[in-house]
Amino acid sequence: MMKKLSFELLFCSFFFAFILVSWPAMSQEVENQREFDYNTNGTRGPIHWGDLRPEWHNCNTGQMQSPIDLLNQRVRIVSHFTDFQIDYGSSNATLKNRGHDIMLKWRSAAGHMEVNRTRYFLRQIHWHSPSEHTINGRRFALEAHLVHQSQTGKIAVIGILYNIGQPDYFLSTMRQHLVEISGTQRDKLLNMVNPSLLKMRSSLYYRYIGSLTVPPCSQNVLWTIVRKVRTVTPEQVNLLRVAVHDDSETNARPLQPLNNRNVQLRIKASIEGAE
Repeated sequence: MMKKLSFELLFCSFFFAFILVSWPAMSQEVENQREFDYNTNGTRGPIHWGDLRPEWHNCNTGQMQSPIDLLNQRVRIVSHFTDFQIDYGSSNATLKNRGHDIMLKWRSAAGHMEVNRTRYFLRQIHWHSPSEHTINGRRFALEAHLVHQSQTGKIAVIGILYNIGQPDYFLSTMRQHLVEISGTQRDKLLNMVNPSLLKMRSSLYYRYIGSLTVPPCSQNVLWTIVRKVRTVTPEQVNLLRVAVHDDSETNARPLQPLNNRNVQLRIKASIEGAE
């Protein structure tokens, strides 16, 4: 009896250890970004990111890196697709200065996006200025990245591009919080924040496989870039940069080679969200 019990305990221990080892881990974006910067002439700039840490080697050697230029001649049009669904809801969040960007990180379930029957759960949103992705060589004033993670560790990011124009409603709701974090340089706990307030509805979106745009530059990231460009005021862009206090005018990674990757422009598949 004792031998049987010991064997069962040993088997259970081995089984759970195997699960822990074999479960895919998400190579997350670093939350302390002060080890690298965006100075193109410095030793910690984008061309040197892969040299700063061994686990960041993809930043230099990866063949599926982001961002890219979404050039018309490279894009394959795919019509009548409905494989993209979004279901977001309010949840508590933390506003955080990561060193080179401001991140809003949800502390519990804030909903998910679903692509080809795989659910990717929303983890955080952060902003880059100017935009990292370009369309036909055109760069925009701002780009928001909504970072999602599946239960198996796969990463999917929705990118939203902004031109200078009318205020963005979501950032307007964040204004006072951004002012406060700029003054204190401390994380700020927020009450319920609803990501559905982001304007994402579109009948066109780009889809390609790329990477995180900050170290460790992990690859096989599913990118969805909303084709409809939104608007933001110069004050809103400036507040996101000033709040960081990194003495830099940009936090946008340079464009990366396409390397024969497939880029699709998907049509007639709406992204659900506030208009």
